[in-house]
Amino acid sequence: MSKIKKHKNLHSEDSAFDVTDARILVLLNSNARLPMSELAREMGMTAPGVSDRVRRLEDAGIIRGFVLDVDPKALGYQIRAMVRIRPLPGKLHIVEKIIQETPQFIECDKITGDDPFLGRLVVHSIEEMDRVLEALSEHAVTSTSVIKSSSVLRRLPPL
Repeated sequence: MSKIKKHKNLHSEDSAFDVTDARILVLLNSNARLPMSELAREMGMTAPGVSDRVRRLEDAGIIRGFVLDVDPKALGYQIRAMVRIRPLPGKLHIVEKIIQETPQFIECDKITGDDPFLGRLVVHSIEEMDRVLEALSEHAVTSTSVIKSSSVLRRLPPL
């Protein structure tokens, strides 16, 4: 925990993010289903004290929620890809709507640069990927890179 720095007024004037908060985030990041009693034991605190800390982190917007981490491969999605998407002139909102309505896009960010969208796509096959991208073809130019492996999985930012 020596790398955790103390940040005052990180998200609001009433609260200071400290080493205890950082340790709670680290523990919850490794197991978001950790019962408050177990979290309290790990922290050396009382369950009500830990609960208050977690609630404060939620109220401050530091903890936005607890997510389910599903392995797409276990559901048969053998191919993951990153897709850079450049809408044709005047088609930005149409393209954004298509992306939002296509369930195979499991994430998509608006980014700077020539391609305003960067999407994460999961599909069962190359043929399915072709069908998904074909739906965009009259409104956008795409550049697709198949993901071979992940060097860094989603993790906490430096605390």
